[in-house]
Amino acid sequence: MNTFEALGTAAGTAGQMPASLEWVKRLVAMNTVSRLSNLELIEDVRGYLTGLGVECTLTHHKSGQWANLFATIPASSGVTHGGIVLSGHTDVVPVDGQDWHSDPFKPEVRDGKLYGRGTCDMKGFIGAGLHLVPEMLGMRLARPIHFALSFDEEVTCLGAPLMIEELMKRGINPDGCIVGEPTNMRPIIAHKGINAYRCCFKGHAAHSSLTPHGLNAIEYAARLICFIRDTAEGFRRSGPFDEQYDIPFTTAQTSTISGGNAMNTVPAECNFEFEFRNLPTLDPKVIFKQIEAYAFDVLLPKMKAEHPDAAIAFDMISDAPGLNASEQAEITKLVRALTGDQDKRKVAYGTEAGQFQDAGIPSIICGPGDIQQAHKANEYLSLDQLAQCESFLRRVVRSVSLDQ
Repeated sequence: MNTFEALGTAAGTAGQMPASLEWVKRLVAMNTVSRLSNLELIEDVRGYLTGLGVECTLTHHKSGQWANLFATIPASSGVTHGGIVLSGHTDVVPVDGQDWHSDPFKPEVRDGKLYGRGTCDMKGFIGAGLHLVPEMLGMRLARPIHFALSFDEEVTCLGAPLMIEELMKRGINPDGCIVGEPTNMRPIIAHKGINAYRCCFKGHAAHSSLTPHGLNAIEYAARLICFIRDTAEGFRRSGPFDEQYDIPFTTAQTSTISGGNAMNTVPAECNFEFEFRNLPTLDPKVIFKQIEAYAFDVLLPKMKAEHPDAAIAFDMISDAPGLNASEQAEITKLVRALTGDQDKRKVAYGTEAGQFQDAGIPSIICGPGDIQQAHKANEYLSLDQLAQCESFLRRVVRSVSLDQ
């Protein structure tokens, strides 16, 4: 039995709860669904940290409704640059329409599991880290430890870039980042990029008995949707492939569509949203340019030939870059050493790790819980996973401590 297995067995024993459990419950009890403000949680965490003498910096969304928190526990020398970032997002997905057996924002422990929205994705990791802050402050650190808590990861990934830009301006330049998404405490070294767009086709309305006088926006939008589908089929058929992913090729799909207002009217407008998830070795800009070129070079001239007011417009919803961690990076070696796991794992879902990597901060993903539990009704985090996370983070801190 390895160290993590032993910890899991102990955590599952009656009366032996992970020490960070109360912190996780505290975070889960705050409803931070992405469409709602996360300021209650951010201010609570800031109050806790500043009360311990830890400096915090907030970066707000332009609306003022959401904020990131970046906090630094300095090295014993007072140095605040470099060091290791512990990264987690504070927002959670909605519970609307889901069949929960308990209140998702009143966390409950049942049968060795903590139930509640965000337990797995990813307040367990955040809570375990915050619980350890007093221990961190009691150590002589050779390098600082940072906390990076973001907003809006679940929707458009707008939060983390604001925070990263600010810490770069301040010259923090971390040496590495651990993103605590649920991985069953196994290191993940790569994930795909996520690129989401909204597309609007403008046609011209007419009575359906006079269709040649109108321009059918839905029909032309359908042609682009079919092109996106053909593009996806091309990747599926011809690659490139990376067999270390569960889905070893780039994917694409159209996810929502709306248009028209009556059966007997030629629709003047059609809107749809689509996404593609690229292998990190592929440039997403090249993929989008192919889609854009078909729209503007092939479809738009045909549309304008039918009506001069025809138009096509794209709006980017999100563009979270993929992650492709280096095995030679110090943070990769550290996480592999502390988990004893040398397997190369890559996933299709996205995280903020790619954004940190793009900023020059080597990153890796490792956190408690199973991604299969994320976003579902009755989401849970097993107590043994939380105990493993506590042990792992404690060892991360000790790895930069002078008190070893």
